[in-house]
Amino acid sequence: NDRGRSDAMMILTVDTEHKKIKLSSLMRDSYVSIDGHGKDKLNHAFAFGGPQLAIKTINQNFGLNIKDFVLVDYNGLEAIIDAVGGVNINIKENEFKLVNDYIHDLAVLKKIKPPYLDKSGEQTLTGIQAVAYTRIRYVGDGDYERTERQRRVLSAIFTEIKDAGITTYPKMVNNLIPYVTTSLTNSEMLGLGTDVLKSGMSNIEQMRFPVDGYFQDKEIYSKTEKMNLWYLVFNQEATRKQLYDYIFEDITP
Repeated sequence: NDRGRSDAMMILTVDTEHKKIKLSSLMRDSYVSIDGHGKDKLNHAFAFGGPQLAIKTINQNFGLNIKDFVLVDYNGLEAIIDAVGGVNINIKENEFKLVNDYIHDLAVLKKIKPPYLDKSGEQTLTGIQAVAYTRIRYVGDGDYERTERQRRVLSAIFTEIKDAGITTYPKMVNNLIPYVTTSLTNSEMLGLGTDVLKSGMSNIEQMRFPVDGYFQDKEIYSKTEKMNLWYLVFNQEATRKQLYDYIFEDITP
């Protein structure tokens, strides 16, 4: 029952005006104001006050008006990926060993035989393999590239659901709902998903905020941890405008 921190935070935009779906990652180490807790990392907001405080923190710091959320943990994400038949991901050579390392860690927790990958390259990953892939952060561009992997997996899930066809959606929602906590009802999720695919919006655009050039890594004392931590200190005014322009005006920063 440990609430923990929100490891990945993304804003899903269904942009009916520009006929696009957008997935925007927010860096978890972003240095933000959290109501009642002072300045801290963005992912601490969830630990302090669940999805309500996480959403409030995002809205107040990034100038948005988000009202709904979907929350999933590692086990739920794994189950969802297995339920849609796995996801197609291209594993780079420098990611191969790390994926298997994380597969090992997850398998030890589950007390199962690790389903290791036997090669790099494009392949269909099971739930545990895909979750392991989303956890990689010590290769490439660190945590920034990790957010790309997380968005890539969600996009791959979307592709599997899209290819399954609208007639399968009622059963699919019923099968997947046990693995998520959300403010949306089953009918709202079914209606939103059906409307999106009927509209012809078939691809997901991806972005990450803050964007390069508008932040710096800085070591600051944390009252929560009682030690110095590395934070992502960003230009809040510029980032708010860039995020707004991207979501509402379809202007890519």
